[in-house]
Amino acid sequence: MENWSLISLCVLLGLTARWAVSFHSYSGAGKPPMFGDYEAQRHWQEVTYNLPVHEWYFNTTNNDLNYWGLDYPPLTAYHSLVCAYIAKLLNPEWVELYASRGYESHSHKLFMRATVLFTDILIYIPAVLLYCFYFCDGSSKQKVATAFCILLYPGLILIDYGHFQYNSVSLGLALWGILGLGLGWDLFGSLAFTLALNYKQMELYHSLPFFCYLLGKCIKQGLTGRGFFHLVKISMTVLVTFALCWMPFLSDPKQPLQVLHRLFPVGRGLFEVIHIMYMQHHKALMANSFSFALTLLFVLPSSLKLLSKPTLWQFKLALVNTSLAFFLFSFQVHEKSILLVALLVFFVFRSMLPLLLKDGLLLPYVVTSLAFLFLSLYLLSALERSTEEELRLGLYRKLTQRWLPKLNLSRIIKWKFWFSLAAMAALSFTSVWLKPPAKLPDLFPVLVSVLSFLHFLGFIIYFNQVQLMEPQRKKSQKKTN
Repeated sequence: MENWSLISLCVLLGLTARWAVSFHSYSGAGKPPMFGDYEAQRHWQEVTYNLPVHEWYFNTTNNDLNYWGLDYPPLTAYHSLVCAYIAKLLNPEWVELYASRGYESHSHKLFMRATVLFTDILIYIPAVLLYCFYFCDGSSKQKVATAFCILLYPGLILIDYGHFQYNSVSLGLALWGILGLGLGWDLFGSLAFTLALNYKQMELYHSLPFFCYLLGKCIKQGLTGRGFFHLVKISMTVLVTFALCWMPFLSDPKQPLQVLHRLFPVGRGLFEVIHIMYMQHHKALMANSFSFALTLLFVLPSSLKLLSKPTLWQFKLALVNTSLAFFLFSFQVHEKSILLVALLVFFVFRSMLPLLLKDGLLLPYVVTSLAFLFLSLYLLSALERSTEEELRLGLYRKLTQRWLPKLNLSRIIKWKFWFSLAAMAALSFTSVWLKPPAKLPDLFPVLVSVLSFLHFLGFIIYFNQVQLMEPQRKKSQKKTN
């Protein structure tokens, strides 16, 4: 009974925080002609409700792709259609073709916030609670505290309720996939992650660890026996799920090709690269090649280790390392894609600071950050669990043993923690209250990006050494994940 009371309190406070943020500003409010991400989500509801499926991703007289054209996979479009039917019942003006462009009202804002909140309740929050109670160590109170901190993660709340991105849907489905694999339900896990991939193509960040884990598990079972049949079942699950999601677009070969073009505008990107290559002496091509090489360098070791040792612990580390590699080194990346990393490492989100300030979310940013920090330190005792053994600093100890044998690594970690907080607070203050020099108008966003990059670079080096240097488990040692 006590556990259920704690869970209820956790969910209630998480929902309260989300709803409180919903009364603040949102992306593009009152800013014609595009009106920001709020209008994008509303417009997709307008398009999916009023136009036939075969026009959703095509540029037509009724569907101007230059005005927030659909550029997410089919599940996002179906979600918009469901929301549009409800909107039509409440107020037809919200989704009226053409006339609803730039529509803004208090009641419609509440409706849009409610759609985000509903998806949280339906998909994301149950996945978080199940994950914490099945896969987190510690007492019931510690598990509830962990779930509470994840549900109060400021980055996801501010982006989903300020930009209406519905990231909690794709992240929640991906988390259901992780839950499935962790419980040994590989087919369910494959189904859930395939749905996540068909909701947002950014889930490709997580696809390589899923692939390597499942393939490695099949290889371990034997590809000439049980492992082969298991691989066939997983493959059929993925293919059938994809086929069902894309079924309305499979009647005409042009349809899936156009959808793919909208998701991955290769033709447009290739033209731009060629143009820049001729105009700027191959700089763009070199940058793209260097970016690809760096991404591959940081992704391959983690993936190969997971392929050879498909355990749940290795799988979770590979998810962190791979998503961090794509976020840090991809040629073109959006700051909001750090949420894909934050699914597992949910503590740092300062890289989104310029975006939040731009959208008038300063107060929610400060309040949620302070609340999240307090709860992490108070409920989870984050700074108390910082011994060298708990932080897996064995490799760093070996590197410093000869020259600095008395170096206290755990104390240095604490100093870095407080320095990071002080730097974040200072940059937040300067970004809001100080004007940059006229010759350097983007000084503060650049400083935020540099500081964030250094933190994330430290994370990817640390988590890679944890994954790659994991000691072999002794036969007598209890197997835990």
